[in-house]
Amino acid sequence: MATGIARRLKRLRAEAAREWRARLRAERHAASGRRPVWHGVALFALTTATLGALPFVALVRGSLHLHQHRDWPASVALVAGAAATAAIVALYGIWLVRRVTGRLHVRAVVRWIAVPVVAFYAGFALVYVSSANLKHERLRAYYATLHPLLRVALATVILADGDLVLTDLERRPEDYAAMGLAVNPATLHSRQPDGWVHAVDLRTADRSAVRNRLVQWYFAGMGFATQRHVGTADHLHVAIR
Repeated sequence: MATGIARRLKRLRAEAAREWRARLRAERHAASGRRPVWHGVALFALTTATLGALPFVALVRGSLHLHQHRDWPASVALVAGAAATAAIVALYGIWLVRRVTGRLHVRAVVRWIAVPVVAFYAGFALVYVSSANLKHERLRAYYATLHPLLRVALATVILADGDLVLTDLERRPEDYAAMGLAVNPATLHSRQPDGWVHAVDLRTADRSAVRNRLVQWYFAGMGFATQRHVGTADHLHVAIR
């Protein structure tokens, strides 16, 4: 008798729990249905932007953090940042391949997608700059003297802002005379003890205030020093701290 009552009570509790879970699911579904369409669109856009930006943050900010705050050599810091970026790209690739094929291809994704893509991008950023992004073609000869992490950061922002123009890179004493300025021995535009130029100037004229501000926020967010000031003309000065 007691055993039968216990069974019935157990069955009733299980049924009540199922009904309660079903009611909660229905309420959550109804609540989500009442959300405006823009809520889902905004959430999707924010998620996509965050996931898309994460590899670049790992490469640029990650490398700069190791270089500035852990005193890692620039080359070692860049390799470490690239490795972290490759890991993120690999995770994206593994997820996508699994969704399409239903199988895990970890080694293939790492070997044939993540590592080559990140290595190509980092190498491309270090050696190439378009003439459209240089105020004068003669600046190309100075591009290789710019700090490697600054070059990678510039290549990344140019992906989003293809009209960005570099107006000044390395500066020598004779350049000051040509610009009608006094020589500044402390400038980061000259070669630093590590052999690299640590500063670049970017054009701000004929560009909207919003675009200029977004570019400045980008560099500041990545860990670079930024200053909007006037030398020979209004420009944005970006430097490694």
